[in-house]
Amino acid sequence: MSTARKCVLAVPMVLLVVAGLLFSSAGTGAAAPSAWRYTMVAFSNDSDRDMDVYQSSDGTDFTALQAGAYRPPAGVVRDSSIFRHTDGMYYVTYTTGGGAEIGFARSSDRVNWTFAQNLPIPFCCLLLPGTGAGTGSAGSSELPSLSPFTTKAWAPEWFVEGDRVSIIVSLSAGGGFVPYLMTATDPGLTTWSAPVPLTGIINDHIDTTVVKAGESYHAFTKGENKKVIEHWIAPSLGGPYVLDPTFRDFGPLKEGPAVVQLPDGTWRLYYDDYTNQKYFYSDSKDLVGWSEPNELPGLSGTVRHIGVMREPA
Repeated sequence: MSTARKCVLAVPMVLLVVAGLLFSSAGTGAAAPSAWRYTMVAFSNDSDRDMDVYQSSDGTDFTALQAGAYRPPAGVVRDSSIFRHTDGMYYVTYTTGGGAEIGFARSSDRVNWTFAQNLPIPFCCLLLPGTGAGTGSAGSSELPSLSPFTTKAWAPEWFVEGDRVSIIVSLSAGGGFVPYLMTATDPGLTTWSAPVPLTGIINDHIDTTVVKAGESYHAFTKGENKKVIEHWIAPSLGGPYVLDPTFRDFGPLKEGPAVVQLPDGTWRLYYDDYTNQKYFYSDSKDLVGWSEPNELPGLSGTVRHIGVMREPA
């Protein structure tokens, strides 16, 4: 998202986790769907007041399902993330631009959306490293925050495991951003637990998204210090996360990572080359080695900080 601010000892652990991933079972034995449907939500270079919706059968070639599908009552709809809940409804959460809050909307058909709520997140960052006063660039926010009051809540991302629905959201107390985990406490997704930081990922990180592969949790995030996408690995959703020093460097000034599986099980990482107003993707069989990036056909140059969801067609 946002242009805002937002291990040598780690290598053995990373290699151990990766080895576990490579030798873990690829599935549970249940038959895979014969076809998949991918839904993308995004704002555009032209407007962050409107969310556009796209769909695809392969995660590569997307066509417009509904331009301007949702406009919130106030503020913006940046960095949207989408999932389908057990009630059959589609939910998005997004950056409102309104300070210490995130927005929610829902839809039965991905075309017609209804505003649900803006959720205040008033407290977050007291004494947490990386959230102190600063701009989020070049290590300017290395100090911990001396304030418990959230000033910005940006880039919320769904993470769903079983019947547990969580959001990973980047919070700041005036300096850098740090990823926090919040979990829904009711089926209607109206009330949420207090935010808890993802252990290990501190000091200026934003746009954090997590996927699970085997028994490991893989976080992809923008490190604001160098403004590059990083890969972190943990044995549980809350951490502790360890930086993967072997992760491919896609270059500086990249953000907004989104990760999804393709029909053949390959993982795809999409990212925003925001200064050039282009969108790229890279593929991996194992979340370890990544292909040469390609521009996202048809939408590169249009979409910004996308969210992508896969479901049976």
